[in-house]
Amino acid sequence: MKATCNASQLVMLSVMGEIHHPLVRPKAPYRVSADGIPLVLPSIGGITYNVFIGDSVYGLAGDHIEPGVSLKHPSEVENMALNTYACIGNTAIVVSGEAKGARGFVTGTHGGVEHVLLYFDSETLDKLCVDDRILVRACGQGMKITGFEDTVHAMNLDPVLFERINIGVEDDKLVVPVAARVPAHLMGSGIGHVSCSSGDYDIMTADRAEIERYGLDKLRFGDIVLLENCDNTFGRAYRTGAVSIGVVIHSDCVQAGHGPGVTTLLAAQTPVIEGRLDPNANLANYLGVETPVTHTVS
Repeated sequence: MKATCNASQLVMLSVMGEIHHPLVRPKAPYRVSADGIPLVLPSIGGITYNVFIGDSVYGLAGDHIEPGVSLKHPSEVENMALNTYACIGNTAIVVSGEAKGARGFVTGTHGGVEHVLLYFDSETLDKLCVDDRILVRACGQGMKITGFEDTVHAMNLDPVLFERINIGVEDDKLVVPVAARVPAHLMGSGIGHVSCSSGDYDIMTADRAEIERYGLDKLRFGDIVLLENCDNTFGRAYRTGAVSIGVVIHSDCVQAGHGPGVTTLLAAQTPVIEGRLDPNANLANYLGVETPVTHTVS
């Protein structure tokens, strides 16, 4: 049986931001790797022209790379609303500049820097400019899954995307297609945050052998993943038997305690969520994005 939610009750609200310029620490642009090597690398913010959902999160000469467009509101309070209300899969509309009228969608929320990440096709990216304004038709917070209202917390998930993921109900469990399972001991930066209704936390990748052992060396931007023994209901913590579902939103990182970021979609404190491995469990497939094998910059 296919899972359903309270889609007719969800409110659609306008939130907006501007394309945020890339950031570098003043006077000290280095990021020190887990091996103690200082590096100067592209990182968060701006428009990333040649990294898309569906691409590998590994092998980039970068750190915390955000695919596509990084959106932020200049007001801290209004930016918090943007990050809290914008949900994965929401429609994003360019409202200023040469690309005005172009449409994309939300692919993630990045904690710490508090960016909302957006997908647009390459033709639109070429027309966009830093400080262009983009409106998001925010919808999804307040979602309840029928029959699991008291056991599963849904967040950051557009109801149309919820429908396309084709989540099932079997033997009183919610069955979700996932590209990978992540053990709790690999979850790092972001643990202890008090809310999962925005932001992300990272899969630590300093131990490459452990990453390969769990098949996490194949992760892609936009992959849906299951986090084992991870409680993301009222913050991010370890809890035996808890299960969380999230989406991979930024690239691998060089810093200790960091790696590909995961924004939460579903969370339960008991094992009522079951993951079913599916290599096609990726936003690119659910939202109709054709991702070339190689992206080039012209």
